[in-house]
Amino acid sequence: MANGRLEGKIAFITGSAAGIGKAAARLFAQEGASVVVADVNADAAQAVAALIHEAGGQALHVHLDVTSEDSVIAAVEAAMQKYGRIDILYNNAGASFVGDSRVTRTSLEEFRRTIDLNLTGTWLCCKHVIARMEATGGAVVNTSSAAGLIGVPELDSYTSSKGAILALTRSMAVEYAPARIRVNAVAPTSVTTERVLELYKHRPPTGLRAKNLLGPATPEDVAHAALFLASDDARVITGVVLPVDSGVTMC
Repeated sequence: MANGRLEGKIAFITGSAAGIGKAAARLFAQEGASVVVADVNADAAQAVAALIHEAGGQALHVHLDVTSEDSVIAAVEAAMQKYGRIDILYNNAGASFVGDSRVTRTSLEEFRRTIDLNLTGTWLCCKHVIARMEATGGAVVNTSSAAGLIGVPELDSYTSSKGAILALTRSMAVEYAPARIRVNAVAPTSVTTERVLELYKHRPPTGLRAKNLLGPATPEDVAHAALFLASDDARVITGVVLPVDSGVTMC
């Protein structure tokens, strides 16, 4: 049941055409936010925006390739033209790839591909959205991973990118607190999205990735954690990394 926790807020969510981002877009809209559904798959983003409209919410769909600064600038400008401000940035876009492994078995091209999407994409969106937030304040929710908190073998590019996001989150939390901008991160474990299930066909979860003490997380589980950090319920919380990991990081 919606409680209006984001009533009147403008939320910009990256990677929001599927999986966790889609769940967050719908949840944030249910809680009263006008949602910018931003994704590299423009058709899928439009479909998510349509679902939000059908449910009585407000949404704008924009094409966004987070690895392209021009694309980020254009998407942010579209949101500003429509709504005049951005109150919430949820950096959800990111992925791990089948070609990732330990450093001696991974190509430089594969490493850069992962860093560009996960870390550079987050950095670019923070750069251009926070610049618009500084006058009014706001909340940023980045996406790290349990893999950024603990050692996970055979995913060195991914763990590097997610660990760096933790450091970026903490430094920005200190830098932008005077502007009343809170910066936090969620750190999910493996989540039962279509993309992850497809990845497991090539690389079944083993070791720490297989230890979900409370069962596997759903996209909605992560979306609710992001909702808390984005909402005024977390108004004095910044620089925090919230594991959504079913106990994986305790193992």
